Amino acid sequence: MIQTVNNYSQTVKQLVDDIKAICAHNGLGGEASEYKIVTQMFLYKFLNDKFLFVTQKNYAHLKALPEAEYNLLLRLVGTKAAKMKPQHLLEHLHSLQDKSDFAETFDDVLNDIAVFNSGIYSVHTDVNTEIRLFDEKLIQSSVADQSKRNDFSKSILGKLLLVKFDDEIFAQSFDFFSTLFEYMIKDYNKDGGGKYAEYYTPHTVAKIMAEILVGDDKSGNKTVYDPSAGSGTLLMNIASKIGTDRCTIYSQDISQKSSNLLRLNLILNNLSHSINNIVQGNTILHSRHTKKMDYIVSNPPFKLDFSEWRNEVETLPNSQTRFFAGVPNIPNKDTDKMAIYLLFLQHIIYSLNENGKAAVVVPTGFVTGGVPKVNKKGKGGKGGIDYNIRKLLVDNKWLKGVVSMPSNIFATTGTNVSVLLIDKANIGKVVLVDASKLGEKRNDDGTQKTYLSSNDEQQIIDAFTTREPKDDFSVVLDYDQIKTKNYSLAAGQYFEIKIAYSEMTEDEFQAKMEKSKKTLTDYFAKSKTLETEILASLNNLHFNGGNNE
Repeated sequence: MIQTVNNYSQTVKQLVDDIKAICAHNGLGGEASEYKIVTQMFLYKFLNDKFLFVTQKNYAHLKALPEAEYNLLLRLVGTKAAKMKPQHLLEHLHSLQDKSDFAETFDDVLNDIAVFNSGIYSVHTDVNTEIRLFDEKLIQSSVADQSKRNDFSKSILGKLLLVKFDDEIFAQSFDFFSTLFEYMIKDYNKDGGGKYAEYYTPHTVAKIMAEILVGDDKSGNKTVYDPSAGSGTLLMNIASKIGTDRCTIYSQDISQKSSNLLRLNLILNNLSHSINNIVQGNTILHSRHTKKMDYIVSNPPFKLDFSEWRNEVETLPNSQTRFFAGVPNIPNKDTDKMAIYLLFLQHIIYSLNENGKAAVVVPTGFVTGGVPKVNKKGKGGKGGIDYNIRKLLVDNKWLKGVVSMPSNIFATTGTNVSVLLIDKANIGKVVLVDASKLGEKRNDDGTQKTYLSSNDEQQIIDAFTTREPKDDFSVVLDYDQIKTKNYSLAAGQYFEIKIAYSEMTEDEFQAKMEKSKKTLTDYFAKSKTLETEILASLNNLHFNGGNNE
């Protein structure tokens, strides 16, 4: 019997490593199909054992149940686990492993589970195509050598049967499953997926966003949305803070891989009831979620070439209200630097309900950028899109605050980032935090990264809960004070400049002045000597007629 959380974690991680080892042995190491085998086989194991745990029955008992009783049992399971037939279970597969077409049989079982659970466990595209739980021919399409498929399938099955996920595993908390999920996908969620690769949000940033946003709100049934969800780090943190039984998750992301990983994340964290709300598709052009949300969290892509469909954004039916500050123009060059995050940010503000709250990761340049230029008559021109967004938030008193994070807090980008906090019901003041000096710098595999300690996290969170200013760290402002600074949201621009004074007698003052004069006199003398030496050296230089010999 496993005795500690660390042992639970190690047991489950070992299963992941064993599946990866089987993939590597069969030539799939580093292949695109490897992550599908690892994540989907782990998911099958999890769903198998979760079904047995929820029903509190074993394979033999389930196999012997009359059809009417079994159907009643499935109705009682609800969304607490995937619905499984006896022939879907691992023990049944084990009894078939000597079949000559075992790999096909394994695929058929996974395919049948996906079809049987399509109503709850399918992800949808923006044109409403279903992406089912398991690939239709997962093993057959992954292992090219037909002669290896049966042995590959038996090896995977053997590893799945060696481990039992029991009530001790299912009783674990969000921290356990978030760590496990991160371990499982660590090799498959890096900045190598092309221009739509996800920039993974560190847990420390996700936790700070959730804590500040939710606070001590204990009210029921909240809607939580991320329009660029990735694999769901931000959504899982805020759902854990609210309570998984008191919120419904909504998401959209253009990446099919990220959407599939998000589904796995929801299943691990008791949020299966929200899987139907996962959408894979272009949020800006084809937003599937039109309802206004209670909470929105997001780490959108900062820069991306969307020039091919930029003009289409302006022709959308609700473009004028949804993108109230404008759509970035197409530059003459460097289209990859188009600030797509400004579209996401406007979409987020538009998607909040009348009391909605949001926390969005933005490049730190956003907090001061796009200030209108003053002409010769002293009048300001039209501001940039970023300026107009800040102005709207301040003028409508929707701004809760900003946290400027330390550099290198994100492993995959060197861009300095800030967290913009929006609260449409904010009746208080605005908190601006400069956390740039917090954290410990470490070198991870040749890349410098900043890690925040739990004390650092709490210091940032406390700045919003106590609303007490702290020298060179945080300020608490009225909205009018921000207007006088051209809507700048940089904390440093509001810090008090303090001049240190020290008491001294007249004699002490005169002695200090004499010492300073002597030091300057010495510097001036050295400067004159140096000038003389330089001039002398120049006078000794002669033209040699171009002869370099």
